[in-house]
This record gives sequence, C-alpha cells and structure tokens, in this order.
Amino acid sequence: MNPLIIVLILIFIAVAALVLTNIRIVPQSKAFVIERLGAYFTTWDTGLHVKIPFIDRIAKTVSLKEQVVDFKPQPVITKDNVTMQIDTVVFFQITDPKLYCYGVESPISAIENLSATTLRNIIGELELDSTLTSRDTINAKIRVILDEATDPWGIKVNRVELKNIIPPREIQDAMEKQMKAERERREAILRAEGEKQSRILVAEGHKESKILEAEAEKQSAILRAEAVKEAKIRESEGEAEAITKVQQATADAIKMLNEANANDAVLKLKAMEAFAKAADGQATKIIIPSEIQSVAGLAEGIVQAVKK
Repeated sequence: MNPLIIVLILIFIAVAALVLTNIRIVPQSKAFVIERLGAYFTTWDTGLHVKIPFIDRIAKTVSLKEQVVDFKPQPVITKDNVTMQIDTVVFFQITDPKLYCYGVESPISAIENLSATTLRNIIGELELDSTLTSRDTINAKIRVILDEATDPWGIKVNRVELKNIIPPREIQDAMEKQMKAERERREAILRAEGEKQSRILVAEGHKESKILEAEAEKQSAILRAEAVKEAKIRESEGEAEAITKVQQATADAIKMLNEANANDAVLKLKAMEAFAKAADGQATKIIIPSEIQSVAGLAEGIVQAVKK
C-alpha cells in the first residue's frame, strides 16, 4: 500500500476521533460552564454541543437539582448564657451556573460558615425557652438571611431546618425532671377526674334506679286503680243490665196482659199472686190494697156458698 494513503487514513482517523471526543450531550438537570482560552465563554444547557478542540474546555459541570447539605452541630449561646449544640440542614438550588463557578471559591463551605454565623446571631437574642419553642421562626429568619447572602453566588436557599437542638446535660436533666413532674401532675389530674366521673356515674345510676323503682310503683298503683275502676264499672253495668232486663220483663208481661184483654178479675188475681209472694218474704207489716180486700171478701163468699 502507498505510504501516502496510509498517512491520509491515519490523519482521517485522528480528525474523526478528535471531533467525536469534542461532541458532548448535556443531560437533563445539568449545565456545563465553558471556558474559551481560559475565560468564561458560555453555559451549555440540555442538548447536543460541540466544542473547539484545544480552545474550549468544560470548566465545571453544575447540577441544577435541589441539593441538601447537613452541617455538623455548631455551639451557640442563648441570651441567658446557655450553651447549646445546634446542627442545621440547608436545602438550596443553583440558579446561575456562571455565578456559582466564579462567585465564591468554596460555595458549600461558605454556606456552612454563613449559616453558623447567622444562627449564633439569632439564638443570641433568644432565651433558652424561646429557642426550644420558636424553631419555625428561627428557620424562617435563617432562610431569609442566607438566601439574600447567597444570591450573588447564583444560589437560592429554599429551606433551612434546625435538625437538633441539644442543651447541656444539666439542662436536659432539669427538663426531664420537669417533664416527669408535669406528667405526674397530669396523671393525678386525670385520676382525680376519673374518680369524680366514677362517683358521678354511680350516683346517677342510683338516682336512675330510684326513679325507675318509683315509676314502676306508680305504674303498678295506676294499674291497680284501673283494675278496681274497671271492676266497679263492670259491676255497675251488670246491675244496670239486670234492672233493664227486669223492667223489660215487666213491660213484656204488661204488654201481654194488654194484648190478652184481661178483665178486672184477672188483674186482681195477679195482684193476689203478687201479694202472696210479698207475704212469703221477711216483712213484718203488709199493707193490703182495697182491691185485694174486696177480692178476699169475694173469695170468702164463694167458699161459704160451696159449704152450703
């Protein structure tokens, strides 16, 4: 093979390799900071890019995702001279890759020192109790200060959290004793409330039982009275019905006599029968009507005539 052809092939392969090695694809949520001849040139976003060999270079690959940095505990002193250990967690995001690369030498270290200084300033204005109960307020204040301070670095601080607040051992012991006393106090209150409620329930139960007994007795008396009343009503109805039947029978007898055209002799005979029934009774004095006396005289005359 001709040596010239071999040289051309080697040159072509070298040029192709050089071109291929300078073609870059920027992935999602990434940014490439490009320098040309040692100075900032541009920032590549997501997509396909080609850099000039030996002239352009990728100075820094920057992640645009939200990042989390957990800083080690920092000693801080409260307003009432209590030294505590507080560690913070910072959530931030790079918004300007150029400022992030050229704004500060060590961005994470700068954020850590700035957060520690800000934390000491804020806690120094608060007492121990306020520090333990105002965590959200402290978080908000630190976030505002850090966000404003890191803006020239192309960094946005989204959130700051106080992860742990660790007071001195003696303070912890005192707090534990206080919490224990508070729990015992609440337990005693709850026990007393429980006993009170129990007594109330027992009293209510006795009261309800008495009410039910009285109500039962009342219902029983009402039922007895109703029974007596019903018996008297039925007795009265029976007597009234008996009287009605007797009167009806008498009326029927009179009606039958009237329909039979009974004469005075029959009526007087009936009167004699009624008188006989009256005489059979227990009465000691009997008043005889004049009609019956005449009938008796008639009967005596008949008897005398028969004897003769």
